[in-house]
Amino acid sequence: MTIEINATIRKAQGTGASRRLRNSGRVPGVVYGAGDANLIELDHNDLYYKLRNEAFHASILTLNLEGKKEPVLLRDFVMHPFRRQVQHIDFQRVDAKKKMHIKVPLHFINEDIAPGVKLGGGKISHVIHELDITCLPKDLPAFIEVDLGGLELGHSVHVSDLKLPNGVEIAAHGAHTAEAVVAVVQVPRGMAEAEVGAETEAAAAPAAAPAPAAAPAPAAAAPAAKEGKK
Repeated sequence: MTIEINATIRKAQGTGASRRLRNSGRVPGVVYGAGDANLIELDHNDLYYKLRNEAFHASILTLNLEGKKEPVLLRDFVMHPFRRQVQHIDFQRVDAKKKMHIKVPLHFINEDIAPGVKLGGGKISHVIHELDITCLPKDLPAFIEVDLGGLELGHSVHVSDLKLPNGVEIAAHGAHTAEAVVAVVQVPRGMAEAEVGAETEAAAAPAAAPAPAAAPAPAAAAPAAKEGKK
């Protein structure tokens, strides 16, 4: 399902104009790439609720700019420091023939049946929640699945273990290397403390005292000297 955003050309520029725009319930933005950059404005409430949708951040969107529709990607947005208000947003036009560099979310499955959780009592820790990839627009996945069903206690899944869809590659200059940890089954705290305690006690225990050496046998008494004949 394609997500569509409606926008209009923004004529006024500058800090004051942007402030007035926000006060009127609009959001200033820009769309760039494959042509001239356009200053745009969008309805705040509509945009705010679209930003809460995971797919909005990792999908090819349709920007309807005053009746002209074109495919774009969300590239950046700025939120107010403490209000629920979008301050600014950037979109980039998509070229169907060029590979994109984009982050896609990871979806974790089978956590509850992982041996390290079900049998070992461990807990899954998600280290990475999204992945830097490159692909053509037609190959862009909504998410990448991470199967944790075979994970043992203390073991982890790395980026190199992930099954990527056809046409999708790990970004060469992305934030994560092939050996980066994606998720790990952590050893329960109580178990870890018990193991450390046992190792500490073993190290502190005195070594067994060596057996005492056997006392040397007494020397045989020398024979009495015989009296010489008179």
